Amino acid sequence: MAFSSGGNKGPMAEINVTPLIDVMLVLLIIFIVTAPIMTYPIDVALPQRVINPPPVLKEPPPPIDLRVDPTNQVFWNNGPVAVSQLQQLMEAEVQKDPTNQPELRIDASSDSEYEVMARVLAAAKNADMKKINFVQQQ
Repeated sequence: MAFSSGGNKGPMAEINVTPLIDVMLVLLIIFIVTAPIMTYPIDVALPQRVINPPPVLKEPPPPIDLRVDPTNQVFWNNGPVAVSQLQQLMEAEVQKDPTNQPELRIDASSDSEYEVMARVLAAAKNADMKKINFVQQQ
């Protein structure tokens, strides 16, 4: 703004329009340059919707109940089994269908030895069992 103190009328306020004209000319040049670019089509590869049928869900096999009693005896589905045979039994179950393994439910007594439980878990790991749960039946 420019102020003038001359005359009897008091201060005179005038707006300097030169910067406004400069800004408007720059914006006009930008618009003139970008307008022709927007007239050309731009190919954009968008993902297309593909309708796939839902996956077929298999019925899970019945779970395996593995129980370790206070005398360190191991039971496979209520049948006594030696700890050394566990890995072979587990591998046989995994080989039936590796993608749809049965759930291994381990019920260990609080009075059983840690070594027996460690061997059971090592056998499950070596047999590549994926679904292992600990349960406590009463």
